[in-house]
Amino acid sequence: MIGAALPAASILAAESETVEGWRLLLPASYDIVWSSVVLVVIAVVFYKLVLPKFQAVLDERTEKIEGGLAKAASAQEEAAAAKAEYEQQLQDARAEAARIREEARTEAGQIVAEAREKATAEQARITETAQRQIEAERQQAAVSLRADVGSLATELASKIVGESLEDEARRSRVVERFLDDLDAQTTATAGKGN
Repeated sequence: MIGAALPAASILAAESETVEGWRLLLPASYDIVWSSVVLVVIAVVFYKLVLPKFQAVLDERTEKIEGGLAKAASAQEEAAAAKAEYEQQLQDARAEAARIREEARTEAGQIVAEAREKATAEQARITETAQRQIEAERQQAAVSLRADVGSLATELASKIVGESLEDEARRSRVVERFLDDLDAQTTATAGKGN
């Protein structure tokens, strides 16, 4: 019942005071005083307790942001330096690769030249060996041919002449004459062919 009486009393008090005009917007002087006291107390507590903590948090955040910016600038400088070093190393590597390729080309040219020289020398050696072998075989064939022709000529001459040519000196003279005549005919035939 007390709860119901209180609103009724305030309604009666409000009805007994009638305020008119612009005074309707202004609070009572006791409300202004007590509100000012409460505001001053809250302001002092805020100024003494809350504001320093708030300022410390802001200062800490400012330091973190400035530190982060400094670290970012330092990292950016390090990245730029690393990039410049990488580009220099890349350029050096490319120059080294070009130098190595040029050396390889030069060396390949030298190897090819040496191989050609060796092949030419080997070819000359093989040709000379073949010429010697051919000459030796020709000499051997000539000796064998002389011996065969000599014995055939002696046998034939013995049959034609009717006397024996078993004597070595006679036989060699006959063979030599026959071979000389054969060489002369071969030379004359070769001279006509030119």
